[in-house]
Amino acid sequence: MPLLSTRKQEKKVKVTFAHGLLFVEKADGKQQAIPLEWFPKLMEATEEELEDWEQTEKGIRFNKLDVNVDL
Repeated sequence: MPLLSTRKQEKKVKVTFAHGLLFVEKADGKQQAIPLEWFPKLMEATEEELEDWEQTEKGIRFNKLDVNVDL
C-alpha cells in the first residue's frame, strides 16, 4: 500500500508582479520575466487571485483563475 503525504509542496520559486510583468525567481536565483498581456486573466486578477498559486512540474498554476504558466 502506498504511503500518502498530505504535506503541502514547498514552493521553490518566488512570484512577483510589477510593471505589467510576472517575475519568477527560481531557487538558483535565475529570474524570468513574462508579459502579463500573454495571460489576460492575470492582468485583470485581484491580489487575492494572484496570491493563490502553486508550483507544478511544468511551471506555475494560478488556482482561482485556472491559468497555467509553463516555465
